[in-house]
Order: sequence, then structure tokens, then C-alpha cells
Amino acid sequence: MLASSLSRRDEVPNQELAQEIVRAQNKKAVKELVDNLSNTKAIQNDCIKVLYEVGEQDPKLIANYIDAFVSHLNSKNNRLQWGAMTALSAIANEKPKEIYNHLPAILQAADKGSVITKDQAVRILITLCAHEKYSESAFPLLLEQLLKSATNQLPMYAERAIPIINDKNKDLFVKMLTSRLGDFEKETKRKRVEKVIKKYQ
Repeated sequence: MLASSLSRRDEVPNQELAQEIVRAQNKKAVKELVDNLSNTKAIQNDCIKVLYEVGEQDPKLIANYIDAFVSHLNSKNNRLQWGAMTALSAIANEKPKEIYNHLPAILQAADKGSVITKDQAVRILITLCAHEKYSESAFPLLLEQLLKSATNQLPMYAERAIPIINDKNKDLFVKMLTSRLGDFEKETKRKRVEKVIKKYQ
């Protein structure tokens, strides 16, 4: 049922399969997909796509496979690497403790990884910041990611962080964003960050 098995170059079969797995709550299919993450490249790509699509719709179905996803964060297959990070970000709210424990591997992969890998790592940190138990240690890590992020991504990261900004952390957040204002070449991007800053001044 995977796209490559059907000689399809589009993602529709994978998306349909994900919907079907969620509808049927098919845990056996999820396990089979995880087992095939070490198959050939085309099958890896399809399996990780189906898995993170399942995770976006029903995180519980893939939540027990955190270790498997973490093990693929160093994959030489870029699609599998950022797909694994996307799956982890889908689970972060479901299993914050386990995700928190894997933060060193997650952040190491983000430093080396593609734009999508970084995007999803930032999403994971924002999710952890929303949990009182992890916010104190996750927030400085989030600031660190924002401080070294590409100017193309920073406005989106700043906007996504808004729900977790509060009286305790807003000053640090504003200070960090202000320090990056001189980095922008595109005025539209800078204005988006300025708008976030104004919200807390």
C-alpha cells in the first residue's frame, strides 16, 4: 500500500494509508512500518511519511516508538532523519518526559540537520516549555536555538513561541529577539520579529 510499492511518485497513497491506520487503530501496521525503517531507501521514505502522518492525527499510535525514531536521527538518509524528528515532535505532548530525556540527541541532530529537522526540534522545545515540569530547563535551550537560527526561520519560531511566553520569561525572550534585529536583510522578516517584540514591551 506504500507509494513506492505502487510505483507512485506522489504521497497520496501514504497519506491514505495513514488515515486508514488511524481509522482502524491498526497498531500492527504501525509496528510493521517501524520495523521497515531499516529497509531500502524508498521504503524507509514511505514508512516514515506514513508514521509521522499517523502521529499528527493520533500521537498515541506511534508514542511507544520514541527510541526507534531517535535511533534514526543520525541517518544518512535526510528524509528519514527529518521524518523521524517530525514524528518525535508529534509525540512530544503525549510523552514529554521521554522526549525530554532524549533532548541531547534531538538537539545534536538539529545542529547538524536540515531546515525541517531544525523546525521540528524547535517545535519540540516549545511543546516542552508548555509543560511546567520541563519549562525551566527547556526555555534556555529554546532561546539558544532561536539565537543561532537562520534569519529566514526566526520570525516563524518567534511567532510559534508566543503561547509559552509569560511574565517570567518574556524579558529574556525580548532581549534575545532584539539582539537579532540587525541580522535581517529582508525588512518583511524583521518586521514580523519586531511585532512579536512589541507584544511584550
